[in-house]
Amino acid sequence: MFNFMKKKSTAKTETPQQKAEIDSAVDKVLLGYEVGANSIATMVTGLERDGDQLTLDLRLPQDSDPETIQKELGQMLRPHGVKTIHMNVRLPATAKGAGASLPKQMPKTTDAMAKQAQTTEASNNNSEPPITKTAPKQSSLAAHPRIRHIIVVASGKGGVGKSTTTVNIALALQKLGNRVGVLDADIYGPSMPTMLGVAEVKPELENEQFVPVNAHGLAMLSIGSLLDSENTPVAWRGPKATGALMQLYNQTNWPQLDYLVIDMPPGTGDIQLTLAQRIPVTGAVVVTTPQHVALMDAQKGVEMFNKTNIPVLGVVENMALHTCSNCNHTEAVFGTGGGEQISEQYHVPLLGQLPLASGIRAQVDKGEPSVLANDDFASYYVSIAENIETNISKFAKPVDDKRIF
Repeated sequence: MFNFMKKKSTAKTETPQQKAEIDSAVDKVLLGYEVGANSIATMVTGLERDGDQLTLDLRLPQDSDPETIQKELGQMLRPHGVKTIHMNVRLPATAKGAGASLPKQMPKTTDAMAKQAQTTEASNNNSEPPITKTAPKQSSLAAHPRIRHIIVVASGKGGVGKSTTTVNIALALQKLGNRVGVLDADIYGPSMPTMLGVAEVKPELENEQFVPVNAHGLAMLSIGSLLDSENTPVAWRGPKATGALMQLYNQTNWPQLDYLVIDMPPGTGDIQLTLAQRIPVTGAVVVTTPQHVALMDAQKGVEMFNKTNIPVLGVVENMALHTCSNCNHTEAVFGTGGGEQISEQYHVPLLGQLPLASGIRAQVDKGEPSVLANDDFASYYVSIAENIETNISKFAKPVDDKRIF
């Protein structure tokens, strides 16, 4: 298992084997420790380890005792090399509360537990307001100093051709004269290295930062580029997967880019929410098919972006029409009008409609997507890229040129 937690300076340098052993021990302890009738692992919303220090973000039940939990976890993890536990706890609001849960900052070391327990009752009687911590919003996120626009390509469900559309849109934007990068955020099912024909290429490390892989002129990085083989599974809980995404974004020496196109995993889960709260996104492209069940999930994706204040640049309807290679008969295999329906319902542009064609599939399987191969379907993706460029400037985030990143 590859450890994607961000490196910091520690007194003791761990070998990859030691890292894997300690991370595995932490996972086992969290899975085995129960709060009420549930494993505490199900209550972890954030996890980061820096040497002998472990930071946990927890959403605990109202009747739980955070001090006891921290003390017991400290005792269980100390034999495995974890000497200090930092806990950020969020408890549900009480019946008389304000309706929103309030986080409670825990003491930073297990050695301070006894003193903290003695002063808890007195502290609770103070009239000071509780500490509150709200999730960051897109409007508060500074633009990346070397990336002009970040576009996420998403879908509410899998199997609609999102990744194929992502890689071709990225190549089409490059064909229009832009400097383009691709970040594969599909942690559990990375496909960008294979689609771009660089599955065997590993990124270099320079000053503890990844150097993106050069894939036909695109600056590409994917967790798939860091795994031992294409068959290696990524079996991680949500916090570790989101941590990997943020490391791929933050710990990469991205060159100057006009566009960073992010291939999102299907659904509306942890990775999508983390990205919305921590990465400054210019806008989203939603990919769907005309099929009714695909439209239902695509609508959920649009709603999620609306709730997280990410503009939807438009909708791409994939697999719209199929033309028989023998008789040239054209048929709407998955139905008609799906893209137009979402476009009208949410007042967003229909960026383009793509055919259902075996040639598109064959090209990405060979690592030469349609735009790169300049085949009969390349013009569809170039048209979508042109539509994106037409409207994206009004959604651009202001760049702080004085910021040191």
